[in-house]
Amino acid sequence: MKNILKMFAVLCLFACSAFAFAAKKSIVCVTYPEYDWVMNILGEKSKSFDVTLIQNNGTDLHSYQPSVKDVAKISKCDILVYVGGESDEWVEKAVSNAKNKKMVVVNMMEVLGDKVREEEVVEGMQAEEEDEHDEHDGHDHDSHHHDENEEIEYDEHVWLSLKYAATITKEISNQIQKLDSANAAVYKANTDAYTKSLSALDAEAEKIVASSSKKTILFADRYPFRYFSDDYGLKYYAAFVGCSAESEANFETVVFLSKKVDELSLGAVLTIEKSDKKIAKTVVSNTKSKNQQILEMDSLQSVTQSEIKGGRTYLSAMKKNLEVLKKALN
Repeated sequence: MKNILKMFAVLCLFACSAFAFAAKKSIVCVTYPEYDWVMNILGEKSKSFDVTLIQNNGTDLHSYQPSVKDVAKISKCDILVYVGGESDEWVEKAVSNAKNKKMVVVNMMEVLGDKVREEEVVEGMQAEEEDEHDEHDGHDHDSHHHDENEEIEYDEHVWLSLKYAATITKEISNQIQKLDSANAAVYKANTDAYTKSLSALDAEAEKIVASSSKKTILFADRYPFRYFSDDYGLKYYAAFVGCSAESEANFETVVFLSKKVDELSLGAVLTIEKSDKKIAKTVVSNTKSKNQQILEMDSLQSVTQSEIKGGRTYLSAMKKNLEVLKKALN
């Protein structure tokens, strides 16, 4: 009899554990910034949720190929958070075929609405290869001029604005509070604390730019920092637009950027993370002094699980970006 009771108790415990596990609400984040925001909103309650980061293997978001497992995770989740740009077309398909029709979807670009800007081509920026037959030379395009049948491309790198990060974090928090209303006060307090940290960093960026001798940055790379530079009134020059697939700069682009470095007396040429710095080195070698620093800013587009375990966070990455910015502007 005792053995039967013991067995019954074990079975009950197992059933309760299984039920508790099954009862976990699931949140799926496609890219790293929103995953980090979610974890900060949840705080100590994160263990009560099944939180998944889809793009966690270091693949750049523009070239990410989803697995069957990724699509299945999205299909069943309670909350899905994603950027909503051109790189997320596969996510839209997964949402339209999702099993959970009550899923709450947070599309970051939709949250921002008319604050989202069109992709911008600035002077000296290299046009995509497919546009090379175009009569323009790529040195002075009007980013707001479109043919009737031309599809407008929007800049999807909204997470790189500290101001927009706060707006999106608050919206994600609202949805989590609705999903688990019993702990809404905890999530709200966590969100208030986190957005204060974002605001403090934003104020620091304002201070750095205001006290700097220069107001222009130059990227010998893609330029995903449009929202960031717009926030602080910075001018920029770059080799390619933020979503460009190009990795080789042509002669004209290199010469233009090198001349700009000389003309503006810039002490640094910038790249994004994981760049081979080949273009940057070529630009520097074509300047008069050939002694500019090559500095790197983190656009958080390709984060690995091991980097997350190693302490890389949205705030730590943006703090480092501000340190780099300070060097580049002085």
